[in-house]
Amino acid sequence: MKTYTQDHIRNVGLFSHGGAGKTSLAEAALFASGATNRLGRVDDGNTVSDWDPDEIKRGMSIATSLIPVEWRDHKINLIDAPGYADFVGDMLSAMRVCDAALILLDASAGIQVGTEQAWRFAEKYSRPRAMLINKMDRENADFDRTLQQAQEMFGDIVVPAYVPIGAERDFGGIVDVLANKAFGFPDDQAGEYTEIEIPSDLAGQIEDYRTQLIERICEVDEELTLRYLEDEEITVEELQTAMCQAFVEGSLVPVMAGAATSCRGTRMVLDSIVDCFPPPSAEEATKKDGEAVTLQPDPAGPVAALIFKTVADPFVGKISYFRVYSGTVKSDSHLQVVQANEDERIGQLHVLRGKEQLAVSEVSAGDIGAITKLDSASTGDSLCDAKDQYIFEGIDFPDPAHFAAVFPHSKGDLDKMGTSINRLIEEDPTLRVWRDPDTNETIVAGLGESHVQIALQRMSRKFGVNVDIDLPKIPYRETVTTPVKGVEYKHKKQTGGAGQYAHVYFDVEPYEDDVFAFEETIVGGVVPKNFIPAVEKGVNEALAEGMVAGYPVVNVKVRLTDGSYHSVDSSEMAFKICAQQAFRKAVQQASPTLLEPVVQMKITVPEQYMGDVMSDLNGKRGQVQGMNPKDNGFTTIEAYAPLAEVQRYSSDLRSISQGRGYFSVEFSHYAQVPQHLIDNVIESAKEREAAHV
Repeated sequence: MKTYTQDHIRNVGLFSHGGAGKTSLAEAALFASGATNRLGRVDDGNTVSDWDPDEIKRGMSIATSLIPVEWRDHKINLIDAPGYADFVGDMLSAMRVCDAALILLDASAGIQVGTEQAWRFAEKYSRPRAMLINKMDRENADFDRTLQQAQEMFGDIVVPAYVPIGAERDFGGIVDVLANKAFGFPDDQAGEYTEIEIPSDLAGQIEDYRTQLIERICEVDEELTLRYLEDEEITVEELQTAMCQAFVEGSLVPVMAGAATSCRGTRMVLDSIVDCFPPPSAEEATKKDGEAVTLQPDPAGPVAALIFKTVADPFVGKISYFRVYSGTVKSDSHLQVVQANEDERIGQLHVLRGKEQLAVSEVSAGDIGAITKLDSASTGDSLCDAKDQYIFEGIDFPDPAHFAAVFPHSKGDLDKMGTSINRLIEEDPTLRVWRDPDTNETIVAGLGESHVQIALQRMSRKFGVNVDIDLPKIPYRETVTTPVKGVEYKHKKQTGGAGQYAHVYFDVEPYEDDVFAFEETIVGGVVPKNFIPAVEKGVNEALAEGMVAGYPVVNVKVRLTDGSYHSVDSSEMAFKICAQQAFRKAVQQASPTLLEPVVQMKITVPEQYMGDVMSDLNGKRGQVQGMNPKDNGFTTIEAYAPLAEVQRYSSDLRSISQGRGYFSVEFSHYAQVPQHLIDNVIESAKEREAAHV
């Protein structure tokens, strides 16, 4: 593949709800451009974009795929992003490096959750947006209904630029609204089109759409507005130029139509991308000393590139996807990984087309490429010349919403599990992993239950490591609820030779100010000073296992008030053992109970789902603290809820809100478990221990 200059490059992200046809559009673009000689199908598992075995198995995109298409002496980098919420990390990576977003809508399903999500992210990154109402050849396809839904949700900036002729089996052409021309699709040449007459039954509707489009174009151009109001003639070329400018500025969202699986409309989409979509532009960055700079997409400028995706390949090693914002990255050179402060040798460069790696000698400003075996580089890092180092705005990945405990399936898996999970995290920054010190479990966290499961299945396939998955243990605690005084314990042991003797009296009481406090009020030396540290140590060790269900004891104060010793048989060990037993005896008398972790939740949902969400929270023993309305028709509900009740909340909220809600969760405090639930907690703990012995 040849090298293209910046003004002949288009970086276009394909976004949608899952199943709207992004991968099919990429496949149709390859076929229309002659890069492939057959039109692959997602259902057949033979598309260039969805090449991963997990994607073929499930018939959906799981990771971002790069599809470069050469069209009219331009290079169009189509970035096919996943559409399902669990893989939003890849959607964000794609949005970060594209110059414009093409949002696909299913003509039969209309606006879906992923459509709203893509729109929201495009707004966040200030990306120009265009829409393609796809699947016009499917049953129940309705362009007008889908367009109306888009206009109601996103505003009157959404305007039709291409309108279909017919629908379902009768979808046979497209009208260019601005040019007022119609084009039909000959049955024997998939994707090709020829000019035809506008059907008479569509003429009135097309005229209405044309008026709507022209008025919107003129609204964003003062000169055209005056000419339009004065009924001056405005040429189609002038209107097209103004429409493209309005699109780039984000004040107009043109809507197209097509059917990617039959390649119909694909050539018009590619023409629109070349004619109207923006080429790579300047990018803001920061020097290492903090100075803000603007980098122009100049191939002769200082080298500056951003790594936006990492793939862990068991055979090739790490593959780093990067976009060049300035300069030219060349094979067999050296660049600095700025964040790691490491020099890396740049080996053979590639342009990726799905899984196919096309070797190239250089990747210039504005273009996208890939490098293998960058040991110190991670997603979000910058690649620069050693003398000119820049840091780009990173990718703001969401926090995890689903947590799973993983256990090696066998001893062989144990040896490789840690390394393999870390390679998964390199590949997917929305995954997190840590060792929970309270439960001694390895926790893998992701954006949803499917996200975590698919990631661990991928680990098994790629690295041969098998794990079992369970919900994480709840880190319960135990405490005392009533004070007790004068609890006595005497430790006396004589088996021949030196014996053991220790004798203590404890007061125990609840203590909210800290996890544990120890004090002594010994008078008269009944317990020598040199043994008192051993008493405290014994109590500390006894805290690790409570009397209710074996969980650590917290929020307790212990006071050593009296005791006795033996001049020969007493020792630090004897007093430590005595203190442990005395503490356990005291806890049993102090009305022990269980404490459970309570989390603070911020749940953002459309207003129509607020009642259902709050009702569900009440059923989960949640306590709503307040509601904060947002500007976009959403409301954020702040609440506290026991962790044990919301471990699967990502799935619950998705079901309640039809996938439109999202939430964050963080630990808040511990609270007493209701008395009627304590027996269930104890029984569950025993069953879990038996399952993982």
